[in-house]
Amino acid sequence: MKNDLSKLSDFAPTRRQFLGLGLVAAGAAAFNVVPGFELLASAQAAVPAAAQKIADHFSSVKSMSGEFVQFGPKGEQTGGKFFLERPGKIRFNYDGASNFKVISDGKSVVILNKKMNTSDLYPLSKTPLKLLLDDRIDLSGDRVKSVKEEDDLTTIQLSDKQVFGNARITMMFDPKTYDLRQWTITDAQGKDTTVMIFNTKEGVSFAPDTFAIDYTANRELNTKTR
Repeated sequence: MKNDLSKLSDFAPTRRQFLGLGLVAAGAAAFNVVPGFELLASAQAAVPAAAQKIADHFSSVKSMSGEFVQFGPKGEQTGGKFFLERPGKIRFNYDGASNFKVISDGKSVVILNKKMNTSDLYPLSKTPLKLLLDDRIDLSGDRVKSVKEEDDLTTIQLSDKQVFGNARITMMFDPKTYDLRQWTITDAQGKDTTVMIFNTKEGVSFAPDTFAIDYTANRELNTKTR
C-alpha cells in the first residue's frame, strides 16, 4: 500500500494526545470512520464470516514493520517507523527532534520523550491497543460493536468497556488482500487519533531489545521529577 505522505509536519504527540489514542498511536477528526456503521443488533448477532476471516489472517501475522503517518484529534500530522510482534509488542519511532518513542513489551506501554525528559508507563491490558495486538483477534461476544463490509474496505470496531471504559478501536482492512490499512482509536471523550501504515513487511525479525522497556530508568526518572 502506497500513500502520498510527503510534507509531514515535525510534530510529536503530547502525553494527553497519546492517551487519546487509548494509550497508543492511532483517527483523524478529518477522517471520521464512525458514521454509517452497521451496528450489530446484539452481542449474539452473527459476525460476517468474511470479517472473521480477515481478522484471522491479521492475527496470523506474527511480525511486521513499516512506516506510519498519524493524524491527531485536531488534524496534527506526524510520521515515523513502526515494528510489531504478536502478541502484545509494538514500537513507534516518531520523526522529529523530540526523539519521541512509544514501546509496548507485551505487558506495559511506555511513552518516551527525550527532549522533555519524560517517561510515562501504563499497563497494556488497560488500552484498546491490546485488542490490536492480541494473539488472536476474536470477533465473538460483546467486544464487536460494528462491522461494515464494502467493496474496497472492511471496517471492524471493537471495545471492551469493562477494561478500558468508553474507548474503542476501529480497524480497516483491504477485503481482497486482508491487509490492515489503518486503525483509529477513539478515547472516552470521543476524540479520534488515526494511524495509517504503508510500505509494510511481514515475517520480519527484530533485535532482542527492540521492544525492551527500561523499568529501572523509568522509575528513577519519575522519582527525580516528583
